[in-house]
Amino acid sequence: MAEQDDVLYLIEDTGTAPEASTARKWKIAVIDDDPAVHEGTRFALSDYELRGQTLEILSAYSAAEGRTLMRNHPDIAAVLLDVIMETDAAGLDLVDYIRNELHNETVRIILRTGQPGQAPERRVIVQYDINDYKAKTELTADKLFTSLTAALRSYQQLERMVQTRRGLEIIIDAASTLYDFKSMQRLAEGVLTQLASLLNVDCAGILVLRDDVGSSGTDYSVLAGSGCYSRFIGTAGSKSLDPELRQMVEAAFQRRKNEFLDHRSVLYLRTGSGREVVVLLQAERQLSDMDRALVELFGSRLSIAFDNVILYQQLQQANSQLEDRVAQRTRALMQANRRLSSQWLRLQRANGFKNEILGTVAHDLKNPLGVILGRTEMLTELIIAGTSKESVTAQVEHIRDATKRLTSMVDNLISDAMADAFDISIRREATDIAGLVTEVADANQPLATNKQQTITVSAPANFVTMCDADRIREAIDNLISNAIKYSPIGGKITVLVSHHNNNTVIRVADEGAGLSPEDLGRLFGRFQRLSAKPTGGESSTGLGLSIVKRIIDMHGGQVTADSAGPGQGSTFTVMLPALETS
Repeated sequence: MAEQDDVLYLIEDTGTAPEASTARKWKIAVIDDDPAVHEGTRFALSDYELRGQTLEILSAYSAAEGRTLMRNHPDIAAVLLDVIMETDAAGLDLVDYIRNELHNETVRIILRTGQPGQAPERRVIVQYDINDYKAKTELTADKLFTSLTAALRSYQQLERMVQTRRGLEIIIDAASTLYDFKSMQRLAEGVLTQLASLLNVDCAGILVLRDDVGSSGTDYSVLAGSGCYSRFIGTAGSKSLDPELRQMVEAAFQRRKNEFLDHRSVLYLRTGSGREVVVLLQAERQLSDMDRALVELFGSRLSIAFDNVILYQQLQQANSQLEDRVAQRTRALMQANRRLSSQWLRLQRANGFKNEILGTVAHDLKNPLGVILGRTEMLTELIIAGTSKESVTAQVEHIRDATKRLTSMVDNLISDAMADAFDISIRREATDIAGLVTEVADANQPLATNKQQTITVSAPANFVTMCDADRIREAIDNLISNAIKYSPIGGKITVLVSHHNNNTVIRVADEGAGLSPEDLGRLFGRFQRLSAKPTGGESSTGLGLSIVKRIIDMHGGQVTADSAGPGQGSTFTVMLPALETS
């Protein structure tokens, strides 16, 4: 007979039912086909309490009901299981179902049997994953209390191990995930998401970053927020947060360590680059010691992730700056290359110009030099033969004329080379253009007299024009000398200066051979030989008119030529701005 403390008494419950408690309870499953066992178990454990938690007893009256119960309640801590129900091995089959199909390894199973011989204890303990084996006759109230307490403590330890393993798996998985983020905001969002997953709770959170450790506690920015804190995302400074929240964040920056309160937890970390991060979490339940340990372990790995993002952003910035410098250098090299190409083209043109000059000099200077050489030989023979002074003087005059032609050709070559220079410039000043034209005409008068030609100048007095006097004198001299060169013996040359629409107009007309349409098309080109020939045997380099055009173009003016046709003379017109233009 059982001892007095082992007898289960049924007491009639006539009192007022206690209010339902919201505290967490241990879930216990009683699976037995005997209703009396359920009632006795509930009575024996009615005042059971462990670590401040009472029991929630769930019942199933067959192995089939037990399967459904275990499937619907995976958080059951312990099972009081009968072996023989629908069949002699129904309980053992249920054990196999729980362990191998539901893969529930944490629930503690206490096997109870009324017929121990049907399921020998040693074989059952060896073959099945159970935690205790008791005959119903020996499972008194005290022994039930002892077995259940041992089972619940074992379950609690296993749960901690499972949660710890799960937390470590989340931390390991989060590490690779967080290290993949390339922006600070995405990383902050990932931190809050992983913390919620790690704690397996729905929580509100906020992540705050302070770049400069030496700055004031109010100089920070909110990188991420969840739940009720999401409205603070992207804000900066203390005024952006609620007073209570602001106080907690600034206290964390000053405290520089983690703090765990009832329903709020503050996580502080400092990165290797000197930046500070505060994470504030608000959860529905208080964090356990294991939760706190996992959170601190997770936080210790975050500084590496934040530094990784910072280094990545710095690398991106350095790459961007390098790309800008490369682009700038490339543009500079391209500009230098264009300058070199332009200079190369100029050198090619200068070299071509040199070759043209040399060819012209070789051709055009050959005849005058031949004349000088021949006349010199004749002069020598006359002197030896004692010829009269008049004959000697005539030969000397021929030599003088040939020398003058050579001098004129050299002057033209020098002038054209100057006009072709790249840095040539003009100096404008107020010039009496009528006086300048008259002066040039007078200087050419001896050449005209030698050919019995007359030069008539018609120009108003004190006709002032803004120009480079030396350059314009050179241009007018070329036009008048050309008129003398191509006009017939005894011909007339007319020079007319007038004013038209704020422009100075200079016309030089002759009675020479005129110009053909082909001549008019290539008149002002360099080294161009015209169909007309000089009337006095003078030489021509083909440079004079190109020099005229270059000078007039530099003044912003225009030079044109007109002719009624071959044998009808020609007129050259120069139009210059009378006033200096900006």
